Amino acid sequence: MGKALVLLEDGKYFTGTPFGVTGERFGELVFNTSMTGYQEILTDPSYKGQIVAMTYPQIGNYGINEEDLESERPQVEGFVVKECCRYPSNWRSVMSLDEYLVEHRIVGVEGVDTRALTLHIRSRGAMKCVISTEDTDLYSLKARLEAAPGIVGRDLVKEVTCAEPYRWEGEPLPPLGSGIIPEVPVAKERPLKVVAFDCGIKRNILRILSALNCEVLVVPAFTKASKVLEMGPDGIFLSNGPGDPEGVPYLIEEVRKLIGVKPIMGICLGHQILGLALGGKTFKLKFGHRGANQPVKDLRRGNILITAQNHGFCVDIESVSRVAEPTFVNLNDGTLEGMRHRIYPAYSVQYHPEDSPGPHDALYLFGDFIRAMWAKRGEPHA
Repeated sequence: MGKALVLLEDGKYFTGTPFGVTGERFGELVFNTSMTGYQEILTDPSYKGQIVAMTYPQIGNYGINEEDLESERPQVEGFVVKECCRYPSNWRSVMSLDEYLVEHRIVGVEGVDTRALTLHIRSRGAMKCVISTEDTDLYSLKARLEAAPGIVGRDLVKEVTCAEPYRWEGEPLPPLGSGIIPEVPVAKERPLKVVAFDCGIKRNILRILSALNCEVLVVPAFTKASKVLEMGPDGIFLSNGPGDPEGVPYLIEEVRKLIGVKPIMGICLGHQILGLALGGKTFKLKFGHRGANQPVKDLRRGNILITAQNHGFCVDIESVSRVAEPTFVNLNDGTLEGMRHRIYPAYSVQYHPEDSPGPHDALYLFGDFIRAMWAKRGEPHA
């Protein structure tokens, strides 16, 4: 089957065998602790610029289906696993993971000691990486890796945002069980209109907003605030996305103009953008939070949530304390996981309440956004 190399920026390397297509890819190496959801991880635009290593040992055992995509195609730069299952078993499966990566020209490496790799990243931090199934010479790979771009300061949003505005008319939300999505009233004359900035927006966010009786207009991340307001929105949504939030100053400036004008909800990168628009600061985490098992405390309600997360940067909690109050905190390291403006209806969370598959503990946050929009419109709300 040939040989593949995973070479890290600090000179540490791991060997494996190829799957997907052969080739060479560069990116920041990160790990994800989810046991399921590899299809959603592969297609999440937040992973643009990154090579993802899965800690769960067997990946691909339920194949690939046509319903659970978070975007049109895989967004990762490369994929590293312990074992790729080539004979999936699931009634929805239309192809194997290996076939899917081949179709979309994604380089994969299997047979890697992913436990040792993860422990190394936890100790040394996320770093640049190259995976190669073609060149096994460490010296030549190291030279090219040193010349490859990093994540800090880089605008990856421009590589995943839509080119033109569009109205979301996609597939409906899959059944999630009774009582999980908060009930909201049906608008008698017109639904709530949400304009969503696309920084790499996941489809499940759009599905949920649509299921909550919202008309969703998706706009490119470079859209001016004045253009957004011309669309007559009831609320503004700031989406997830890849990379360093300080790499998209154009979006930060436009969001600053919208604070206090319309209700705002942000998720992940959108949370960081809101923090910067409020005058705060962000910093890079050592190895990030990525997985479906991250404990977070809701400081308002007092309950503990198990959340899905995928971020390598964080808002400095002290830098926004004058204008915003913390609403959620990570129980593993005490970092900020959510905030709300002290005066205006502007909310954000660092984790992913929309994640599917994954915990549904935090879906109620969409209800807070819905109620804020109804209140701004001046009509009764749930």
